[in-house]
Amino acid sequence: MFAGVLAPRGLAGCASRPGSSTGDTDTVAIDRPPLRSLIDRIGPLGEPDANGLRLPPGFTARIVARTGVEVFPGGYTWHGWPDGGACFPLPDGGWIYVSNCELPVIGGVGALRFDPSGTLVDAYPILEGTNINCAGGPTPWGTWLSCEEIDRGRVFECDPRGEAEAIERPALGRFKHEAAAVDPVHGAVYLSEDESDGRFYRFVAAGRDSDGRLVLDDGVLEVAIVAADGLVTWVPVPDPLAEGDVRTRHQVADATVFRGGEGIWWHEGVVYLATKGDDRIWAYDTDAGRIAVLYDRSLSSDPQPLKGVDNVTVSACGDVLVAEDGGFMRVMAVLPSGELRPIVQIEGQEESEITGPAFDPSGTRLYFSSQRAEGFMGGITYEITGPFHEPMALNGTCG
Repeated sequence: MFAGVLAPRGLAGCASRPGSSTGDTDTVAIDRPPLRSLIDRIGPLGEPDANGLRLPPGFTARIVARTGVEVFPGGYTWHGWPDGGACFPLPDGGWIYVSNCELPVIGGVGALRFDPSGTLVDAYPILEGTNINCAGGPTPWGTWLSCEEIDRGRVFECDPRGEAEAIERPALGRFKHEAAAVDPVHGAVYLSEDESDGRFYRFVAAGRDSDGRLVLDDGVLEVAIVAADGLVTWVPVPDPLAEGDVRTRHQVADATVFRGGEGIWWHEGVVYLATKGDDRIWAYDTDAGRIAVLYDRSLSSDPQPLKGVDNVTVSACGDVLVAEDGGFMRVMAVLPSGELRPIVQIEGQEESEITGPAFDPSGTRLYFSSQRAEGFMGGITYEITGPFHEPMALNGTCG
């Protein structure tokens, strides 16, 4: 079934709050030099460091937050079960890393703010009182879409700075949301569904506001029907709020099943989607309207293939970074060639999962969490620093 192979075309995003006093933090367009990925040059993983992390040569790691521990004395206590995350650049040269809380009932999103030198300077919540916030996705206009992974789950648009109240976006549908990815070219938001018989969705916004942001409270939610050759037909969902008796994924009889939709990311015209039920990474070409399998564990000849594919992000040159839910507890890169390249592996945390990979604006720091690193509730959020990217020379290209 539509099992062709598509070579990817191609930074994960990181945006703002403050509360601290280091410069203007309004949401603005920030010009930064383009980056070139060096991930294909990364060497083999070494022996575990003091925290059990196996890293390539030239890379270092530190812990930036721990569940149940105040990030700063008297301040925000880092949440349990840290999950999906992203980074957002600040005008002063710093950045914010946001992280979902996947705990039932208390849910929400926490944020860590860094100054231009990479020093952690603030921490605070940006969403509270929601339910099992699993993954989500950054928007090009500097907000975070946080998704509830529950039956009839909601999507909330959050301000990484924590200054504006989070807004529910019902038009993005009510279902067991996993992640979201904004296509700024075609004015759409792609959505994954974490069900064994989940579907692949697209919300087409009715328009843009005066600032060029997609209007997320007016548009059409569609579901994918995939032909044998990978061509995708998008069909409107009749009852996107699931107000009737039929669940969203069952409303279009011919909608294609995607087994356990997980991470999703848009990069240069391609939407990458992970499905944990069959350990596949999909690539949907938004111009051609065609989807193909980029990685399939069942076809891999690697002695330690990807297992439990979950959150994803993409480098500046199209390397797809995949976090494993269990498996070998790694972040792995699927290079444009299809080759696997290990980025990090955690030893001694076999009952956990890796979540929330995201690059800082320089592309030299990678953030992620081990959700249950210290038992059932104890997550740890890490930062790895090293030569993931370099500034691209004028008129330079990837490869």
